[in-house]
Amino acid sequence: MALRDEIIPAEELVARLAVLGGWHGDTSGIRKDYRIGYDDAIRAVAEIGRAAVELEHRPDIDIRWDRLTVYLTTHTAADVVTELDLVTAARIDQIAKSHGGSSAAGA
Repeated sequence: MALRDEIIPAEELVARLAVLGGWHGDTSGIRKDYRIGYDDAIRAVAEIGRAAVELEHRPDIDIRWDRLTVYLTTHTAADVVTELDLVTAARIDQIAKSHGGSSAAGA
């Protein structure tokens, strides 16, 4: 079974998001806000884009002057959260951190 096909049940999603830290949402999609400067966000997004192509996944991304927001859902699985979203979220966390991004909890 491909990652994009492994749908995450609601009960499991809560626990998995807690482990990731800073991600929130429900079975239809997850998001995270990062506190990061604009220039660093631009560089992070370029790297996130390369990872998205590699993973064959397409996150929604919003950049503001001091914030980067990423939203994930698996469109090919009828817009639900799958294992692919959680793998991508962990990868995005690494990328954002490497560019100085930190979780903007409560944002």
